Parts: sequence; structure tokens; C-alpha cells
Amino acid sequence: MKIGLICMEEDRTLAYAASELKAYLERMLEGAGAAVSIGETPPAGVGAGARPGDDLTISLEVTAASDIRNDHFDIEIRPEGGRIAGNYARSVLIGVYYYLYRLGCRFPGPGKDLELVPELTDVGRLYLSYSHTASYYHRGVCIEGADSLENALDFIDWLPKLGFNTCFIQFQVPYTFFARWYHHENNPLLEPETFTVRDAAVCSDIMTEELKKRGMLLQAVGHGWTGESIGIPSVDWNAGDIRLTERQRRMLAKVGGKRELFHGVPMNTNLCYSNPEAAEAFRESVVRYAASHPDVDYLHVWLADACNNLCECDACAGSVPADQYIRLLNAIDEKLSAEGIGTRIVFLLYQELLWPPVTERFKNPDRFVLMFAPISRSFNSAYRADGELPPVPEYVRNRVTLPVDPGQNLAYLRAWQEHFAGDSFVFDYHLGRAHYGDLGYVHISRIIHDDIARLGQLRLNGHISCQEFRAGMPNFLPNYVMGRKLFDIDSDFEETVGEYYQAAYGSGWEEVLACLTELSELSDCDYFNGIGPRTDPAVAERMRRARAVTERFAGSGYFAEKPESAPQARFWEMLRYYCEYAVYLEEALGRLAAGQTDGAKKSWTRFMDTIRENEGRFQPYLDVYRICEISRNFTGFR
Repeated sequence: MKIGLICMEEDRTLAYAASELKAYLERMLEGAGAAVSIGETPPAGVGAGARPGDDLTISLEVTAASDIRNDHFDIEIRPEGGRIAGNYARSVLIGVYYYLYRLGCRFPGPGKDLELVPELTDVGRLYLSYSHTASYYHRGVCIEGADSLENALDFIDWLPKLGFNTCFIQFQVPYTFFARWYHHENNPLLEPETFTVRDAAVCSDIMTEELKKRGMLLQAVGHGWTGESIGIPSVDWNAGDIRLTERQRRMLAKVGGKRELFHGVPMNTNLCYSNPEAAEAFRESVVRYAASHPDVDYLHVWLADACNNLCECDACAGSVPADQYIRLLNAIDEKLSAEGIGTRIVFLLYQELLWPPVTERFKNPDRFVLMFAPISRSFNSAYRADGELPPVPEYVRNRVTLPVDPGQNLAYLRAWQEHFAGDSFVFDYHLGRAHYGDLGYVHISRIIHDDIARLGQLRLNGHISCQEFRAGMPNFLPNYVMGRKLFDIDSDFEETVGEYYQAAYGSGWEEVLACLTELSELSDCDYFNGIGPRTDPAVAERMRRARAVTERFAGSGYFAEKPESAPQARFWEMLRYYCEYAVYLEEALGRLAAGQTDGAKKSWTRFMDTIRENEGRFQPYLDVYRICEISRNFTGFR
């Protein structure tokens, strides 16, 4: 059989989609002796039709669908020919991956070594008629943790295979996320490598190129404007010995009677937003960046990444932070409009900015996108879309307590929505810290599923996950569920989980799921995330039972069975290793919750030693830097 692929216009994303379809079909049809080729783009106004000599011609094309904003694709492939069409080039690429999914391909994790590509002997299975529109517009992931460039590129490659359409590269240069890996922070067993800010800029350019090749939306920056705008580099959260000029100092927030870097960290330092010189420097910094980075589709303009550190001078104290923030954003919009720059600006509901404005409003709301970032929320329960919400407490400058209960967080969102009815999404942290507390990854996957299911009722049009790319222990189920649910609101949780486990583990998947479900039921995401008392007998008892479950499964005969494929062999290898170190973590958490400080330290040290010694073997799946950092800064290990 001969299959011909044609791109109906010259477009690098369509060309990439064709190359991907060709590569996978060749692998699947190798046993059937099929040949797949990519033909030339037909002249304008000429349809694809059936090419002479081909048994099946498939065209890839972008169709006019101006009434549909969300990604939409149509797959119509019959014996006489067919097409995969979409309203954007990336929609066609997502349609190609969905077509491959329907042919039996599975993508249960980032990286080619985790893909399952079945042999296809019945060419009749090539024929399919299916259309779909993504349930939400904003569907993406934001870089966090410690990553190699290969980790980032594998994750970018994975995103459209799950239906995601955007990626957020934080900061003007994402130095810290790569430096943590290449410098091997938190793992003294690995020799630090040379890595500079310039290297990080190169990594960022490569990521941008790979995203644009796939037609993906690029989001950028976020925190860091406060330092960068007054000439202080902000590429990480590290404190430094920085000598301030008098000009820089007078533009900083006055906190506790002093104008200085907040705990020495530029990223966490606010400006005196009532100071015209500081406000103008901030505005010009954003406009310069937008003008010089036309590839950025959504530019995040946030304030400092810290709480209770806003300027206390008389001029600033007379306004709530949100009013000062909107004045800044309106000034930025005015300058961008004057220069003909159409970049969308994402503004942030986070920490003090959870409190809504009192007097100010956006003059050009179409420029802006609301981003709700409930970083302090609990992940032991999902959002509720019904029932009364509690009142928003009165704002007191630099004396705020952040909300934990999901309903409390939603009260702030509702208050903002009374003033802004434009585009919006949630920037959430399921896989940023709390997920390490879910020992089975089934609970956090369910919370992700249920949260996404309710976004429409919360008047939010999507979800960006602030997370580690290396969040794959014991597996990558949470991201898989996230992508599927964002793309199709009707996807069923149990069906998605069953499909995932069958793909990842093959024979024996039910037993793996039963074990990890039990571990999830015994887990406590909030405890690991530092919410609640450190001495908790109930947590101690659950961790004792969790360790018994892990040891029982590790000693079972399932690991002796031969996996059905190389990717499944890798997932079983990951699971065996997970059981090895999880028992130390469970023991450490149990002893910590029981108040046994010395015993907890010993068990945690065994856990740390194990994951550090094995990071080279399992680097793409567990972020050793991040779990060490969270364990110390939030869970309570020392």
C-alpha cells in the first residue's frame, strides 16, 4: 500500500505534522509493507485529491473557522482519500496525534522511549471520521524545578500529543530552572557543570523554536520585572550581595522603614509604585521586552514573588495593591498601543493581588487576560462550583494571611470577576509541591480532573500547570489526565486511568493500579506541603500502613513477569525503583508525624541518599532538586 501525504499550504507546522504522521505510520505499517511519502504543496486553488500511484492520499490543511477560537480539527479519511484539517496549524498537528491515538498509539510520558506504537496489519483501521473542538482555550504547562535542555524538549514534544497548546517559559531568561540541574544543586554526588545565564538564553531560544515549529502559543516572563526594570538582574530566587545605587534604592518599596532588597532577593522585592520614576521604569522595561520578543503570544506582567512586603510609604499606603497594579498595566497598554504592539498581557491574582481593585479599572480590557494563581490552596480536595462562598476579608497592607481552603480561594476570584469579565485561566500548582505527598499519584490526578471539570462553571477558560517537568514517579498519570481533560471535558476519569495503566504496564496493570490507589488513599498532600501541624498521629498511622502496602507489593511476583514491550519494561523498572525509595520516605513521614525527630531525620537521610545515588539512572522521572527543597522548606525535614 502507498500512502501519500500533502500539505495544502506552505507552513512549517503543517510540514512538521506531515513528517510526524509519516514517521509513525511507517513504524506501524512496516509489517504490511506500506510506503508513506510526503508530496509537494499543490498550487493555490488546487485540491489534494488522490495522487497518481497512491492507494490513499491524506491532505493536511488549515481551514477557515473564524467562529471557533478553541483548537478544532476534522479527521475524514476514507478509501478514496481524506484529510486532517484544523482551524490553526497546531490544531492539525493535534489532530494528527489524535488520529494516531485512535490507531492505537499511546504517549504515557515524555520521551520517545516511553511511547507505544503498535503494529497495524489491518489497513481498514486507517479509515476514520471524527471531529472535535477543545473544551478550553488555555491548555498548558509552565517550567519549574530543575531541568536539562533534553527534559524541556521532550516535554515540549509531549504537550501536543496530549492536546496541550501552550507552554510558559518563566522569567526573561529561565536561568534558574536549568542551572539547578547543570549545577546539580541538592545532589552533592554529581559534579557541577558549567552553566551560565548566556547558556540559559540559548536554551530558551531552542525551546521557543521547538514550540513555534509546532505552532504552540508561547507565554513568557512573570516575576522579575521589579528588579530588571531598575537594572538589577533577576534570574533566580537567590540572595546576593548587591550594592544599590541611590537611584535604585529610592525606587524600592519602603518596608519596616527601609528601602532595600527584600531578604536580599531581587525577585522578591517590590518597587515604590507611587514613585513616578519607578512606575515609568517598570513600564519601559515591559514595552522594550514586548517589542524585542514578537514570538511571545502572552506576556506575563507580575509584581514581586513574596508576601507582606509592599511599600508602606504614605503615597502607596493610600491605595490597595490591585489599584496600583492596574494603573501600571494601563500605562503599559497605552504605550504598547501607541507602538502598534498587540501582545496580550497576563495579569496575576496572587498573594496580596488576590484582593480586588477598589477604584481602578482596565481601560482596554481586551488587551488583558486574568490569571488566578491560588498558590496557598489545599490539594486534599477539589474546587466546588456550587454553594455560598465566604466573604473576602478586609485587606490590611503587609498583614495578610493567604487562604488555604479552595472555597476561600474562589471567593477572591469571584470578587475580581465583578470588575473584569475578559479572558481568563487558572495557574495552578497540583504538580509544583503537594504532589510529592501523594504516594500513588491517583489522588492528585483525580483532583486535577475534578478541578478542570469545573473551570467553565468558575468562568475560567483553561488551566496552566506550574510544575516540574520531571514529575513521573511513580508515573506520569497526572499530566496525562490533565491534557485529556482540558481537551475533552467529557473524558471519564476511570476510563482515562485504565487506558493509561494498560498502556504503561500491560499485563498486571490492575494490580499496579490497586496498589497505587491504596497508597493515594493513605496519603496527605497538605502534610507534605507544610499545611497543618507537623505532629499528627493520624498521618503517622497512615504512613505506617502505606509502608506495609509498598513492601507487600515490592515483594510480590509481579516484577518477575516479562513486560510486553520496551516502554512497559521501563515503566516497571521505574515502579521497582519507586518502591525501593518510597519505603524510606513513608517511614520518614510517619516518624515526623509521630514527633520522632531523630528517627525521622535518619529515615529521610536514607531516602535522600537513595534518590541522589540513582538520579543518573532515573533523571527524567524524578526531580531530586525539587523534592529535596520541598522536604526541607515545607515538610519539615532538616
